[in-house]
Amino acid sequence: MRAHLHQIVVDCREPKTLVRFWAQMLGGEPVDRARGWSHIELPGFARLAFQPVPESKTEKNRFHLDIAVDDIGSATTEAVGLGATRVGEMVTDDQGAFQAMLDPEGNEFCFVSA
Repeated sequence: MRAHLHQIVVDCREPKTLVRFWAQMLGGEPVDRARGWSHIELPGFARLAFQPVPESKTEKNRFHLDIAVDDIGSATTEAVGLGATRVGEMVTDDQGAFQAMLDPEGNEFCFVSA
């Protein structure tokens, strides 16, 4: 079987709010759907969808997005202004640099050097 990635789904309490955070981060227009779902279409990539769930996030994600940016410091400052939280300091190693972050509902993601 050969399949393709259609969408990445994020469980969250407030899809309408979280989709707007991610639309400001990645581009695209937020779309609110039936039964509380929301999504954004990302050009050249799978849809990023947000599914309502009743519980809050309680543990570390086993899966996260790495987002390539030209300037990790500027991206971090902008994301914090949108409601994200920085986790620790920027890490630099032989593969480049990254900054761990949390979105407004506590889902992990990283900014990485492009």
